[in-house]
Amino acid sequence: MGKIFVTGIGTDVGKTVASAIICEALHADYWKPVQTGSYFSTDSDKLKKYISNSKTKIHPESFVLRQYMSPHAAAELEGKHIELAAINVPETSNTLVIEGAGGIMVPLNDKEFIVDLIVKTGAEVVLVIQNYLGSINHSILSIDALKFRNIPVKGIIFNGPPHKLSEDIILSYSGHKCIGRIQKETLINRDVVSKYAAQFAPELK
Repeated sequence: MGKIFVTGIGTDVGKTVASAIICEALHADYWKPVQTGSYFSTDSDKLKKYISNSKTKIHPESFVLRQYMSPHAAAELEGKHIELAAINVPETSNTLVIEGAGGIMVPLNDKEFIVDLIVKTGAEVVLVIQNYLGSINHSILSIDALKFRNIPVKGIIFNGPPHKLSEDIILSYSGHKCIGRIQKETLINRDVVSKYAAQFAPELK
């Protein structure tokens, strides 16, 4: 089965919700290789609350760091060092959804970045984009960084209030398809995730 790497154009753009929707749509497994901010919660814990199906398995993280900051900085505070070689893709016969940390150029250490982890996994990318001032620039830079490394892109998910002009230019420039749009929701729960899973499923399969 395939691997899907969910990354974003920055931090807090909706990667976890998008990952939950994809997992629910495909009944796929979930894996967060590097988790920061575990002092507050983990994305794996959130997935457990969002998923309705019984097939999705949540695989343990390779690195769990307490502080909510860049992985390389959070690791340094704990006297740890993240090495790409120490991050091994879990074995599964199911589709695997992999969620990154922050954007694609977030550093794991002083030489390796999230984008290097994407290359190692051999996964297709789903890029999550949130509309804000500057998001076109961040989106196109992310798209170009993926293209430069010949990383396949499955499609784009837009999260939050829509902005047609921004979305149109991003889709036109990239040539990637829009998998779906997540509207601004007052609450994220299993019903909301299931609703979007049903909408996105045809574009994910």
